[in-house]
Amino acid sequence: MTSQPKKTPAPAPAGGRAGMKKELPEHFKAYKHVWVFIEMERGEVHPVSWELLGEGRKLADKLGVELAGVVMGPPGDAVKAAAAECFVYGADVAYIAAHEALTDYRNDPYTKTFTYLVNTYKPEILLLGATTLGRDLAGSVATTLLTGLTADCTELAVDADGSLAATRPTFGGSLLCTIYTLNYRPQMATVRPRVMPMPERQEGRMGRVIEADIDLKEDDIVTKILSFLPDRNTDKSNLAYADIVVAGGMGLQSPENYQLIKGLAEVLGGEYGCSRPLVQKGWLTADRQIGQTGKTIRPKLYIAAGISGAIQHRVGVEGADLIVAINTDKNAPIFDFAHVGVVGDAMRILPALTEAFRARLLVNRLAS
Repeated sequence: MTSQPKKTPAPAPAGGRAGMKKELPEHFKAYKHVWVFIEMERGEVHPVSWELLGEGRKLADKLGVELAGVVMGPPGDAVKAAAAECFVYGADVAYIAAHEALTDYRNDPYTKTFTYLVNTYKPEILLLGATTLGRDLAGSVATTLLTGLTADCTELAVDADGSLAATRPTFGGSLLCTIYTLNYRPQMATVRPRVMPMPERQEGRMGRVIEADIDLKEDDIVTKILSFLPDRNTDKSNLAYADIVVAGGMGLQSPENYQLIKGLAEVLGGEYGCSRPLVQKGWLTADRQIGQTGKTIRPKLYIAAGISGAIQHRVGVEGADLIVAINTDKNAPIFDFAHVGVVGDAMRILPALTEAFRARLLVNRLAS
């Protein structure tokens, strides 16, 4: 396996890698089409799956091949409904692997099933969400198939010769590296939730459904599910899919001042988050961290107070529709990509914003 990093986000011309890439081995030439793993737990599909179908559609169109969604789960209506939804988000084909052993995620049966599907139907590109489940599955599938995997990608493209160019931050986010999996198939990549935009639904769109015959035996699976605790029953944040996020950084100076962030988020009905230094200092828990090593967000409104906006933070927020930055340093990097910049003291501006929004929202409620 050979993966070649590059220091720029744009794919290099095929000729630039002529010394690295050999003729694709004959047994890999039959590998075609783009696949997206549809992550589903207890009948609920993770939204990152639909985001990846939107990105996969672009890759498939450029390659002139089909886009497929791969659905695994227990026999029943849930997997069929997920397969039908694949077509709405752009897929041409849906592969269904239904078996009681796939009711809940376990690495062993899911890896065996996925590698069987790949070896049988031979996709050239395989995309998964960089979720807890997706990362676990992607690593074991790539290892089993002896192919390359590029993790936490921020951009996907197809090179001039049809190779997947997967771009990800590296060296702490200070560089973007474009990686190619040369001479091996499938080419695999994971992408974090909210990095890619959600594609538009195409109601009524139909496609082919292929139901695979899966041979699994529960007695052969070492791990067993003893209980299930869904994330929605925990107190963790839902930053990635919040429409409004208010975040603070070290410019707030103290944990007490961070309460101003929570107050504004509460009035706006949004989530609150932070930059990495606040987690390192113990002000907030890691599920509230935004950026390369935290959550990637794509809200309608993002308000950042006292955050400098280094590249590690930028890659996690630049997909927001509107970014409002508050910082005393007029040269802070965050002003380079914020839509609205306010140079001033966040400790004075945040309370004023909170009261202004509270009064405006009250007027709107009374008027309605």
